[in-house]
Amino acid sequence: MIQHCVYCAIPSSADPVERDSVFQALAAIMPLVDGFESFAYGPNRDYQNKSAGYTWGFVATFRDRAALAAYDAHPAHRAAGGRLVALCDGGGDGIMVFDLETP
Repeated sequence: MIQHCVYCAIPSSADPVERDSVFQALAAIMPLVDGFESFAYGPNRDYQNKSAGYTWGFVATFRDRAALAAYDAHPAHRAAGGRLVALCDGGGDGIMVFDLETP
């Protein structure tokens, strides 16, 4: 199983309707990709003061690496990902991805 963890530096000035629309567009890919098992998003509360600047994020769960690759290549992911990059401070540099593989 792979937990695809994505941390985003979305400024408070970003349009909240567009922000939520992007996350919903990513979630909507779930039934289109075999092995895309779950999706959750929300604001970073940073209770331990370890991730300043990353204000929002999401975690998508995939059955295996092949499912993650299919998601990555999907045109709907490419479109929503472009919108997400446009929302972040620094564009693509305002996004950190951590793919956690678990047994």
